Amino acid sequence: MILKTSEKWELFLEGVVTLGLMLLLEFAVVVLINQAISSNRGLNDGIYQIKNALTIGPWHIWSWQWIFITILMLINVWVIYWRLHRRYRQMQMRHIIAELHYIADGHLDHRINLKVGGYLNHVIASINALVDSTVNSMAEERKIEVSKDELITNVSHDIRTPLTSIIGYLGLIENKQYRDEADLLRYNHIAYQKTKQMKELVEDLFEFTKVQQTHADLQLQRFDLVSMLEQLSADFELEAQKRQMFIEVAVVQRPIIMRADTGKLVRVFSNLITNAFKYGKGATRIMLSAHIEQDNVVVNVTNDGTPIPEADLQSIFERFYRVDGSRSASTGGSGLGLAIAKSIVVLHGGEIYATSNPDETAFIIILPLDVTAKRTDLVKASSLTAPTGDQARS
Repeated sequence: MILKTSEKWELFLEGVVTLGLMLLLEFAVVVLINQAISSNRGLNDGIYQIKNALTIGPWHIWSWQWIFITILMLINVWVIYWRLHRRYRQMQMRHIIAELHYIADGHLDHRINLKVGGYLNHVIASINALVDSTVNSMAEERKIEVSKDELITNVSHDIRTPLTSIIGYLGLIENKQYRDEADLLRYNHIAYQKTKQMKELVEDLFEFTKVQQTHADLQLQRFDLVSMLEQLSADFELEAQKRQMFIEVAVVQRPIIMRADTGKLVRVFSNLITNAFKYGKGATRIMLSAHIEQDNVVVNVTNDGTPIPEADLQSIFERFYRVDGSRSASTGGSGLGLAIAKSIVVLHGGEIYATSNPDETAFIIILPLDVTAKRTDLVKASSLTAPTGDQARS
């Protein structure tokens, strides 16, 4: 750390004053000892005899004054060093405090880069880490606020659109602005479909809010994952036929016994299959596959439809995100299906990501075979640090 000129003078004066005080004190001590020796004949004779015994020729190799003065000089050196070192530490601390005040004044991009030693290095490292943590927390708070605003905006839009249609068609019916019963039934059917769309959005919002909480309850039970995938395949077979698609399960390892919340996992796979139906344009097949890797099970939900652009792969799990950027929801759905799927997977201590190429689009889900231990670690971690969100792998 580079000292200012005034600080260097402060150190110099500190050393001069300390040395002066020490010399005055030591001179007084020497005078008092000399007087004590002079007034004590026996002590004086004893010192004289020791001096003669340690005399070689003309040389006196012992003198209590010089020995005492040498000891005092060593003490002086140590005391001056200690005083100057302490003063230098105080100056370093003043510089650190000044830097800290500068940061506190709003310069949160500034960091303390002073070169110091000892425990002050740990102090500076702790301050910089605290500032980094504060900045990250503030950024996360702003991100959460923006996310809340976006959520309100998107929900308002998605609810207002069908609600406007419902009011419009019911208004036509209320004012008898229809030509015949066929028009009446058509208006009523459209209003009914829009009402179902609103109901689906509200239910998805409720589900999304629940699974976003890391402390949400999971109804854990042991089950065979292969049987679950086969049942889902059978449930969606009729829908696949309507869309001229083929859905199948391709699993080599049987059975795959795991412990998880079956209801929530069914929601994950159902959302992925439904997503393939709606957005896998040109797809002819949907394949469900699974295999075990160490303590995890890896499930792939793939389709051979139109690939997802690389730029969208990182964002498809965000709520209300649509690859085409449309807010019209023309394909149906709430835009929350993949966000709900991701939240449920994370709630189980797993991860989900997507890959896409001209041959196939795959959603890969990695889940622990036994969620109990993983779930315990997740809850403990969330109690120590604020959640920062998970980023989908690409």
